Amino acid sequence: MAAEEEVALDLEELRHIQSIAKRPRILNLISSEISNLEKLSKEAAPKPTLPTPTPISTAVKVPSTPALNYVTLGSFSWEQDTDKVKIYIFLEGVDQEKMETEIKPTSIDIKLHDVQGKNYRCAIPKLHGQIVPEKCKVLVKPTRVVITLIKASKGNWLDLHFKEDKLKPNLDKEKDPMAGIMDLMKNMYNEGDEEMKRTIAKAWTDARSGKTADPLKGFK
Repeated sequence: MAAEEEVALDLEELRHIQSIAKRPRILNLISSEISNLEKLSKEAAPKPTLPTPTPISTAVKVPSTPALNYVTLGSFSWEQDTDKVKIYIFLEGVDQEKMETEIKPTSIDIKLHDVQGKNYRCAIPKLHGQIVPEKCKVLVKPTRVVITLIKASKGNWLDLHFKEDKLKPNLDKEKDPMAGIMDLMKNMYNEGDEEMKRTIAKAWTDARSGKTADPLKGFK
């Protein structure tokens, strides 16, 4: 017999005794016991099981954006004056709203999206000289894109891209001072005419034989 059934039978019998009892003390004892059993009956009664709520996922699924492929614009026209440089990209169908520009003091990166089904990119990682990004502009015309770069200092550029001057001696303080001079002589020999090569070869030989300690003595 289940515990709740035993409690129910005890309650029934106590209530019967309570109905026939007459003495106050007996009635109080019975009433107290009935209260205790009623409490036990409620605790023993099976509790309704509530359904477990199904957790709702709040994570937002962000679609992954595929990496864009670009066609590199390696050839373009350019011109300059002492204040600015203009770059001309001859390309039709460019949308100004679909263009992404990144202009820094020493570099530019222009991305042209969805031009006749393709993406194009014109990037110069290191310019010949410094520019003023906030003054530069990119203008889209029907048949071309014009990039205007404002120079940070007036002057003429030898090229759009930065190129280290080969005839400039290496003045790295951590190296042997003569090493920079030797590098300079090598560059002069490689780029000089026959007379220059003979003069450098003689100076080199004299320096190595101890006739002179300064290999550039003949050039001063």
